[in-house]
Amino acid sequence: MGTVTVVPASAGSGDVTLLDLDPQLMRARLTEALAVYVDAMGYPPGTDLHRAPMWSEHILRPGWRAVGALQGDRIVGIAYCYRGDHGQWWHRQVRDGLRRAGWSPDRAELVLADYVELTELHVAPGVQGAGIGGRLLDALLAGRSEQRVLLSTPEVHAEDNRAWRLYRRAGFTDVLRRFRFAGDSRPFAVLGRELPLDTSPSDHPRPAGHPTSAVPTTTTEEPTT
Repeated sequence: MGTVTVVPASAGSGDVTLLDLDPQLMRARLTEALAVYVDAMGYPPGTDLHRAPMWSEHILRPGWRAVGALQGDRIVGIAYCYRGDHGQWWHRQVRDGLRRAGWSPDRAELVLADYVELTELHVAPGVQGAGIGGRLLDALLAGRSEQRVLLSTPEVHAEDNRAWRLYRRAGFTDVLRRFRFAGDSRPFAVLGRELPLDTSPSDHPRPAGHPTSAVPTTTTEEPTT
């Protein structure tokens, strides 16, 4: 996609450009990207050291793509995704959660048959609220070949945080609510919508049989925007 100039809505944050990060560039700037993640999430120092091996492994997955938001040469936002697959831990966890929620095995497999997982989306606190998260989302998912995008984000009261507001504005709807991943006591929501993003979710047919599904039959960490 090259670079795309972004003019933030909030004064004082300066122009931001979006840049596709190929695997080599992502590895070179992984420390910076993880610093944004830790800062945005409010995690303690050292979290980046624990997450770095996983982020590095994700680069090797089919369909991986990353986009960075840069202010000058400084990374202030990071997002990446990859193609979902039955061998992945997240896929297996969500599949089992759908089945426990009453989905038939066939329908759960169909939901997970052709999707891209939005794995991480974070914006540095100092430039949040300027629309950078939405632009990262649009750029990251532009031109994807999958039928749908899925993500997980922690439940919050009244869906009242920037991540939830971003996803609702982008047309994401419920797939699975109040789900707990193995090893994490927090309740999560799994959200999804059809691709491409520049079509309304109402343009896509809905399946029968599950009132919360956003996924037609022919659809981790909290992204901080």
